[in-house]
Amino acid sequence: MDLKDIKAIIDLMKKNSIGEFELERQDFKIRLKRGMTGPVVIAEEAQSPTVLSVAPAPLSLPTAATAASPNGAAEIKSPMIGTLYRAPSPDAGNYVEIGSEVGPDTVVCLIEAMKVMNEIKAEQRGVITEILSENAKPVEFGQPLFKIRPL
Repeated sequence: MDLKDIKAIIDLMKKNSIGEFELERQDFKIRLKRGMTGPVVIAEEAQSPTVLSVAPAPLSLPTAATAASPNGAAEIKSPMIGTLYRAPSPDAGNYVEIGSEVGPDTVVCLIEAMKVMNEIKAEQRGVITEILSENAKPVEFGQPLFKIRPL
């Protein structure tokens, strides 16, 4: 695997909001993990590990997209493909319900992607008017998760 291939994998990680990538072949192993300053690449060939630090522009965590509809309501959309969870754990209460008032930093759900839990925030002030996705079910990129009436 050459540097061009590694850069292509990093670009795919950015585009698809993947936090960690690992590939293992007979005598080669590579693990990519995104951090606040960019990915760190650890490549091992045979018995000699090599650490490459690749620092492109800082990566940001995915954010929920919001789209306004003609009647003033907005939708909180999924920023990634994964499994939606409405609560932080199976025995905990849901993050939000219909009628919940939320702010820009209010977590409305979790989406698990590649075994990483991603907090999805409302990103605007409003009241949840409709819940469009079921708990523990798969969601697609751009799929509406909640309807919100802006305040």
